[in-house]
Amino acid sequence: MSKFRSGKPSERLSSDFASQGYFLLEKFYDHDSEIRPVQEGIRRIVELVAKKYRIDTPAPATPEEAMAKTYPAIIAVNRIYGTEVYDAVKQIPAFWNLVGHRKNLELFALLRSDSVPGIAAGGAGIRIDNPREEKYRATWHQEFPAQLRSIDGIVFWSPLLPVTNEMGPVELCPGSHKAGLVPVYEDDGGVGQTGAYALRLDREAERLSQYERIAPLTKPGDLLLMDFLTLHASGYNNSDRPRWTMQWRLFNFADPLGIKIGWRGSFAAGVKYQDVLPELVASNVKV
Repeated sequence: MSKFRSGKPSERLSSDFASQGYFLLEKFYDHDSEIRPVQEGIRRIVELVAKKYRIDTPAPATPEEAMAKTYPAIIAVNRIYGTEVYDAVKQIPAFWNLVGHRKNLELFALLRSDSVPGIAAGGAGIRIDNPREEKYRATWHQEFPAQLRSIDGIVFWSPLLPVTNEMGPVELCPGSHKAGLVPVYEDDGGVGQTGAYALRLDREAERLSQYERIAPLTKPGDLLLMDFLTLHASGYNNSDRPRWTMQWRLFNFADPLGIKIGWRGSFAAGVKYQDVLPELVASNVKV
């Protein structure tokens, strides 16, 4: 597994990322100064929502308690209340400080020489994957059809709670980005999935069979990087607590395809990928 234990990238990062389509940087972010402020922002929002709806649960003493105990108590009363938390935590200033951190841009520049980095609007947020909730689980996909902007892009993925096997770590196929762009079609998966959640890979099983699958375990402060074309999926959360993670996407303004489409976004920007790049539609699917 391509990873490095330090706050600084290793010399082999660029070559490993180019060949594997991912890289795990352990302890890349400082927990106290960069991760803890985000977690504390979550604690305060969860506490406010619990108080607003008079949820019968103790006020969370720590961010970990807010995410692992208070939030589940909130959605146990009404799942809609969880949506309020989900939308609110994306607006925490400490989160956006982390998204735009200089070392993220330096890291992107290291991996994409001569690039002009941009942050995908609508492509940054905090995910909450609840146990055994299939409707919002991201199935196997490449990032580009769901995000667009530029085919030359990188996903930045970092957990807010330690991710165990039971919680469903992100799965990915090393080297799969080399095969290029995979056509897609939409299917609700039988659970009412919509938008990016409903994207399905053309001949998915056949394509996945060609690769090894890995599922890195991560802790707060770790950073998992993935190429926009690396095949990956959310794991199944079979634990008794939500999986809290942060994601944002950086792309290259100088990428020719990005220039061609005017760096337009996809679902998060209220646009369907087939309206921007109809060639992304699987040939056997009608739209």
